[in-house]
Amino acid sequence: MMEIKNNEMERLYAETFHRIEEGSILKGKVIAVKQEGVIVDIGYKADGFVPAEEFSPEEFSNLHEGTALEVYVDTMKYSNGMVNLSRKAANRIKAWDIIESAMGKGAALEGVISGKTKGGLSVDILGVTAFLPGSQIDVKVVKDMDSLISKRMLFKVLKLNNKRSNVIVSHRAVMEEERQKKKTETLEKLKEGVLLTGTVKNITDYGVFIDLGGLDGLLHISDISWGRITHPSEFFAVGDEIEVIVLKFDEEQKRVTLGYKQKKPDPWSTIDEKYPAGQKIKGNVVNITEYGVFIELEKGLEGLVHISEIDWLPKPKHPLKYLSIGETVEAVILKADKNDRRLSLSIKQLKPSPWELVSQRYSAGQHITGKVKSITDFGVFLGLPEGVDGLIHISDISWTKHIKHPSEVIRKGQKIDAVVLSIEPEKERIALGIKQLTSDPWLTDIPARFKLGDEVKSKVLRLTDFGIFVEIEDEVEGLIYTSEIVKAEEPLKEGDIVWTRIIKIDLEERKIGLSMKNVKKREE
Repeated sequence: MMEIKNNEMERLYAETFHRIEEGSILKGKVIAVKQEGVIVDIGYKADGFVPAEEFSPEEFSNLHEGTALEVYVDTMKYSNGMVNLSRKAANRIKAWDIIESAMGKGAALEGVISGKTKGGLSVDILGVTAFLPGSQIDVKVVKDMDSLISKRMLFKVLKLNNKRSNVIVSHRAVMEEERQKKKTETLEKLKEGVLLTGTVKNITDYGVFIDLGGLDGLLHISDISWGRITHPSEFFAVGDEIEVIVLKFDEEQKRVTLGYKQKKPDPWSTIDEKYPAGQKIKGNVVNITEYGVFIELEKGLEGLVHISEIDWLPKPKHPLKYLSIGETVEAVILKADKNDRRLSLSIKQLKPSPWELVSQRYSAGQHITGKVKSITDFGVFLGLPEGVDGLIHISDISWTKHIKHPSEVIRKGQKIDAVVLSIEPEKERIALGIKQLTSDPWLTDIPARFKLGDEVKSKVLRLTDFGIFVEIEDEVEGLIYTSEIVKAEEPLKEGDIVWTRIIKIDLEERKIGLSMKNVKKREE
């Protein structure tokens, strides 16, 4: 009887299974969870069995009675009245249906880049492994593919074979479609004067390319700031999101010229009213060059302090010796020119002029002491404490000696005494003298010491065509006229000592004439 009963049950199950089409995807509910798998009620008065390995450990642990599952009828073989089912096959078939539908509609699917493969990357889309060629990853060449692994992206299906074993996808197609969509939206908004937000795409020496949304615009370096700018990277970095204004749009060429500084009024337009000559200002040092210092008065507005306007010194030092970048300084406006967009400033004008101090502290006839700063052919420059130099002309070094070059009697760095001869502050001049420290010997000593007919010992200084210059008794120069020279066996040379006779004394011209003829001491 038992054997008849079992045979009857198998007959009933067989009749039921004949109504289920192999390869179908059925909806069922879990009625029991066992260690080796789950029993699923698939209707038709029949149950099926899904092995545990069809699930991930996490999925299997979350299964319980009543859990809804979609399963694939794997085979019509059955045992104990249950049909073999597959969860993975059901998911795969469903995924292929979705992929086929997306390809037909041109829709994008989300997937995860799962690894690298020859010529591109592999992508997991709903459990199906697809191939992403390297040329379809991005609109530009991707150098580091490893950085994309595990990233979730949108893809379009390019190709799908009939056997459902090979899928080729593209992320580039998604980007191009999105860019075209954005470009259309951007073109609808584009017109001169409109404000747009874009992303810095590339930076060059001459400007910045801004992605406005499917369309790039050029922000030229000259339209970034009203003030001085050396390179666009001073203001922007790739990836920055900035607001720009459309200056020009060539609809035919699809070229967009952008502006950034134009969002604010031009500070140079009112510069002559806002910064009149003589006004004192404060600003920050933003640039230092060999010829001067640039000071920012306000955003986009800079003025130049020329090197000559930093210090009262005749030869100012390099601007870096006075100021540093970022330092706050005071200056005075010299000239504001809005047409040439130039603002001239001065720092030294805020300090008293050293020549004003010189005119207050010195007067003609005053004795001073200073160090020799420099020596020239025409004289010596003496440094004064006020930072100016006084000139001792070569003619004011000695009353009696003929000096060919000041370096014969004075050396650089030497500390010497002098007397103030004249002061001309308006011409920035102060004349000094050394010989004026003593009385003029031509008015006192020389007339008393030397008389016509006196025989004097003379030292040859230099030989000329018109005579021989000599130094008389280490005191004063004289000239032996050519006609008064007595030729000797050996011609005279510099440094020789000879006896001469005074034949002329001209106090007004400060000259003494000599003769070598009829000199008793010479004859002796």
